[in-house]
Amino acid sequence: MSDHYVKVKVQLEQMKSCNEDAEKKAVDTKEQLPVPSPLASVSPDPSSITTTGRDASNTSITCKHRGKSRSKLGKDDKNSCGKHISDLPSHGSVVSAHAGRNLNRLEHEGTLRVKGTGKILQGKSETNGNYVSIHPSKNIQEARREDGMKLTRKRRPVTVDTAKAKTSLEALKLSIKQLKWKEFPLGRRAACDIYWHGVSFHDNENIVSGQVNKFPGMIEMLRKINLSRAMRTMQELFPEEYDFYPRSWILPEEYQQFATQIRMVKENDATVNPTFIVKPDGGSQGDGIYLIRDPSDLKLMVGSQAKQAVVQEYIHKPLLIDKLKFDIRLYVLIKSMEPLEIYIAKEGLTRFCTEPYQEPSQKNLSHVFMHLTNYSLNVHSGNFVHSDSQSTGSKRTLSSVLYRLAAKGVDIKKVWSDIIALVIKTVIAVVPELKVYYQADIPPGKPGPTCFQILGFDILLMKNLKPVLLEVNSNPSMRIEHEQEVAPGVFEYVPSPVDEQVKVGVIRDTLRLMDPGHKKPSIQSSQQRAGGFEHGEEIPMEAETQERTADEGALPSLCLKQVYPKYTKQFNYLRLVERIAALFIRFLGVKGNMRLGPTAFRTFIRTCKLSNSNFTMASVDILYIDITRRWSGVMHDSKEAGMGLQAFVEAFFYLAGRRFKSLALKEQVVSLLELCEVQLESQSGVEDRRSVSCSRAHPRAIKTQTLGLSNPQLTSPAPLRRAASQDYRLHQRLKPRALRANVEN
Repeated sequence: MSDHYVKVKVQLEQMKSCNEDAEKKAVDTKEQLPVPSPLASVSPDPSSITTTGRDASNTSITCKHRGKSRSKLGKDDKNSCGKHISDLPSHGSVVSAHAGRNLNRLEHEGTLRVKGTGKILQGKSETNGNYVSIHPSKNIQEARREDGMKLTRKRRPVTVDTAKAKTSLEALKLSIKQLKWKEFPLGRRAACDIYWHGVSFHDNENIVSGQVNKFPGMIEMLRKINLSRAMRTMQELFPEEYDFYPRSWILPEEYQQFATQIRMVKENDATVNPTFIVKPDGGSQGDGIYLIRDPSDLKLMVGSQAKQAVVQEYIHKPLLIDKLKFDIRLYVLIKSMEPLEIYIAKEGLTRFCTEPYQEPSQKNLSHVFMHLTNYSLNVHSGNFVHSDSQSTGSKRTLSSVLYRLAAKGVDIKKVWSDIIALVIKTVIAVVPELKVYYQADIPPGKPGPTCFQILGFDILLMKNLKPVLLEVNSNPSMRIEHEQEVAPGVFEYVPSPVDEQVKVGVIRDTLRLMDPGHKKPSIQSSQQRAGGFEHGEEIPMEAETQERTADEGALPSLCLKQVYPKYTKQFNYLRLVERIAALFIRFLGVKGNMRLGPTAFRTFIRTCKLSNSNFTMASVDILYIDITRRWSGVMHDSKEAGMGLQAFVEAFFYLAGRRFKSLALKEQVVSLLELCEVQLESQSGVEDRRSVSCSRAHPRAIKTQTLGLSNPQLTSPAPLRRAASQDYRLHQRLKPRALRANVEN
């Protein structure tokens, strides 16, 4: 027994000296695999190498190998770390843990444990089979991390096409540099991973893959009139949930309604003299905005043409800081529309007026520096203060304002949760129309990119701390310089530290979230994340749970906070119009179409079995003509004839009211949706996939996700093979109303 112990001790000392020599000289020594003893048995512990003092010839050596290796294994390369080795060599080299088959490309980490001595040797089995010890101060996890970083460094850098970036170019360049990605400022013949556009999805029409930072239709959808219509639809269904958007009237078609309501208010109470703010439909940066107190002050005409605008109630009791009115610019990322993913930047900007605030009166209505918070207006004021500090000046960080409010006892968590709710509800309101635009530009089956977009939410806090949505910008300024007057009438751009801090972080972390090298979370994990709404809870970002690259290890944590699907349970019930849009898209039929023809509308009625003796198909045609004709006069930017989504929603509300008269509007709509979805689901396995369009083109089978539906994939119904003359007659009745061409402001 003692002889065996002495022999083992000598051999261990020889192993230690060999390992030290290997560390110093970095010389790999090859070792022949000894023949295992017949008495050897399989070790139950694959993480250690054990030598017993009873019999050194039955020494067992096992190695703990790493998880998945990125190198490919040969057909005969298998792990045999659990095999025992019959004897230790006497010339001092380290025994390899291979048993019969060589692991020539897989790294292993092992532990040598000698019973009775308390000594443990740690080492690594290299690709050539040699066993090299690791310095005692290094942890195995550190070694793994270093090896992982070496592998990730070899990953191809993400490519970004910045040829169309325009004003956001400087912030984008800084972000790409921090990420150590590859920029193509002049474009690239080969496809890039990400395309950054400055204005719209259509800045580059030749993209068939990758990711674009704009959604098709976002500019159109976030114009003042379309946003107001979308919010009004949601206010009809959910008046309490959407009370954060001021009451609005669309000009010029609702001028008479606006004038009548204001006159009635003043007649009922002569002391009431409300103020209204007028915003041009396609205006930006405060251009064309003015205040009025009487409908007669409206400027309805521009030359010989009626001016498209929105008139809203003016918030006359805003929260003030330093006696100045201010608003919040919050950056919101729509990472995906299907499924819906929304992120909010934890840091934003606050833009201050440059004249002390007074409640509106006839004398100060024209004082734009008092009432309008737009940076592009106030920067030309003599009182505008450029500051490098985050908490002073006419533009400050959101966090500095929130800290100041918290010092006064304001419940900042409540304010922040209300802002999150406002953002989610607003996005839910605009998504249905966006899906119609999306399927028109990128139909299923057609090669095309995926999309994401950063939006700029302008939010005003009232005196009671309730947030109010002013507008949503599809192209928020990402400029990190500000104008400064260097001479009378001469302005130049100088760096703005506040803008750079906020905007570079938003762009950089948006790119990190859209990194094509990051694995997308599974549906199950997304569902697990969808939990309760807890004020102040920090939500783990998707990218933070993923394996970071070596370059990302030095970057700060993400400044973007996921709010949807995190809060799905609280807001999913609001997505009723999205389900109506799914029906609308389902019956469009032709790729690229955004209007529902008369035959498709009749098919919808028949398929969902909505007609009866009291509501005949003749009544259906009359309904279609009336609604479509009214909306064709309203939608001046439409190039197509037919029924758009908003007109279809109006028709759907009418049908729901006819069928379920005793219920409230929301319950009417829910009941009709469930009826239609059940009818479509029952026919999905029976009906052939054929055309439903007037042109008789063969459509795609649209894969629609209707929310809350057990079987969301609905196939196209059989078309009605009616004579073409019927469609022709219906279109001729609509033809006298000429539609104006779409002119983008």
